[in-house]
Amino acid sequence: MAYSILVANPKGGSGKSTLSTNIAGFYAAQGTNVMLGDVDKQQSSLNWLARRPATAAPIHGWQMLDGLAKPPRDTQVVILDSPAGLDGKRLRALVKKVDRVLVPIQPSPFDMWASSEFFTELLAEKAVRKERTFVGVIGMRVDPRTRSARELEAFLATYQVPVLGWLRDTQLYVQAAGAGLSLFDLPPSRVRKDIDAWRPVLSWLDN
Repeated sequence: MAYSILVANPKGGSGKSTLSTNIAGFYAAQGTNVMLGDVDKQQSSLNWLARRPATAAPIHGWQMLDGLAKPPRDTQVVILDSPAGLDGKRLRALVKKVDRVLVPIQPSPFDMWASSEFFTELLAEKAVRKERTFVGVIGMRVDPRTRSARELEAFLATYQVPVLGWLRDTQLYVQAAGAGLSLFDLPPSRVRKDIDAWRPVLSWLDN
């Protein structure tokens, strides 16, 4: 059975596609048979994949707007990029089928307000309560030394959700995405600082 990761946040522009494509790039770089599923009607992840050069480590695309289809039998890892506004039955259907839910969030009051109800609903899901599906958060476009980062940590502490790491605001993500690449496809010397920030996230995903 494939190991599966859902990237979800109810707010648009939170960084879901950035996370999804870079996680797919990481697993592909390890030689893993990875499937990038796009549950979002905008199909941002699959548009990224369409730009991916043939010389890059292969990632298989999967358009699955119902979110319920099974991946091909030889798939080892599935990453699901979800739409904004994910809630209710659709959220429940996805959560119960995945091993990890990774929530990207930016340290602004607007993002925290928008995510409050989502966290309440997500953590109430049976799969999460029974610890069959695990939830983690990653701070997007943030310096962990700032006051806004501390405020975000305090907000998340009320839900007892682990903050796995912080990804800084850098044009590397934009430049890589435009070429259908992830940070894990770029020269190590160019992305060392950012790859270091990813390590606790990748460790959590692999546990």
